Amino acid sequence: MFIDTHCHLEDENFSADRADVLNRARAAQVERIINFGSTMHSSIAVAELAENYAELYAGVGIHPEEIDDFDAATCNRLADLAANKKIVAIGEIGLDYHWEKDSERRLIQQRIFIEQLDLARQLKLPVCVHDRDAHADTLKILQAEARDLRGVLHCYSGSLETAREVWKLGWYIGVDGPLTFKNSAKLPEVVKAAPLELILIETDAPYLAPVPYRGKRNEPAYVVEVAKKLAEVRGETLKEVAAYTTANAKSLYRL
Repeated sequence: MFIDTHCHLEDENFSADRADVLNRARAAQVERIINFGSTMHSSIAVAELAENYAELYAGVGIHPEEIDDFDAATCNRLADLAANKKIVAIGEIGLDYHWEKDSERRLIQQRIFIEQLDLARQLKLPVCVHDRDAHADTLKILQAEARDLRGVLHCYSGSLETAREVWKLGWYIGVDGPLTFKNSAKLPEVVKAAPLELILIETDAPYLAPVPYRGKRNEPAYVVEVAKKLAEVRGETLKEVAAYTTANAKSLYRL
């Protein structure tokens, strides 16, 4: 059995066939799926999906590219959503400098990231962190603000050196479709070195579909392709990868 620990089934890309997508996931032995919000609207949507489908769980939070969706009342609204037992994390939150070049806006991202880390601390929930082209600042904030929290760097794209600092905190890395890409230069090295107790598998559906589906809409059933590549890179069996990544997901998210 497998767990897709990060996707976005509330996305409009799934509006026409969400039930079929879930059926294909079940057929692929994907037993549980965690959807993550990125705005207040999508956080509400993933919470509703979790209520309606037994295998779905959710995380709520404001993505760094959506900081204009964050105001003084946001954390209270997220806390209200998180009162539902099927909300298992705060996320997806973090930093994204890929498109954001303005230094003041980056500082706002950092402030909102820290505020949501504090919310997770208050709610005693783990955290799902988005880090794109902001590895140094993300690690600095985690080391200063999140030593007493548990969490994952979703869709890990940093160096092995940064990963080792993340593992020292007891945090996980999330491995997605890019592991299957020919240009995934750093990721196989990171995956080989990762402690097996600190790895999760994800899809980030509808984005980042793995080979052989690259370029198509991603979906939770394809997490099995990530697991197959993980097994190949680490010299393990698919059964072994399924066992420890599922155990890790259950441990982090208290499933």
